[in-house]
Amino acid sequence: MADDNDNTPGNDAFPPTSLLPYDQWLEEAYRDVMLKALEHVSREGLAGEHHFYLTFRTDLSGVQIPDRLRAQYPHEMTIVLQHQFWDLNVDRDAGIVSVGLSFGGVGSILVIPVRAITGFADPSIHFNLHFEAVEDEDIAPTDDTPADAGDTAEAQGDSSSQVVSLDAFRRKGPSPA
Repeated sequence: MADDNDNTPGNDAFPPTSLLPYDQWLEEAYRDVMLKALEHVSREGLAGEHHFYLTFRTDLSGVQIPDRLRAQYPHEMTIVLQHQFWDLNVDRDAGIVSVGLSFGGVGSILVIPVRAITGFADPSIHFNLHFEAVEDEDIAPTDDTPADAGDTAEAQGDSSSQVVSLDAFRRKGPSPA
């Protein structure tokens, strides 16, 4: 009986279509790795030179950041969890990550739905993950986004908080063999 599917190495003119959602499973597994790392750090703190870059969509509902940050980063923002952050919390049931950071000397608690996270990196070990954001029906700030008391303070570019581009660190997932 002949095999209609030519799976010889190098024959990717017509790669087979999978009926199993491998891409979705990999995305879920990578998100779980990220959440485990964040949970570990929330309990134990950061060890050694480890630090995290967390990139997320700011325009999805459920993202709670100060209005001045949303105006500055209307679509995407990257935060650095290294020396000065507090109250890192992962709530898997609610599907959110929250953390306290200071921007321009003004402390803020950010609440980030896991589905809004598009990148996670630990540059100390060259570990990088890229995720697809799960889209909303309504991609706009929600009215329930709390404004911080110091929200009107001018952002002075505090050296203790950084927003950086992760393009050089993005991992698109495993490459096909």
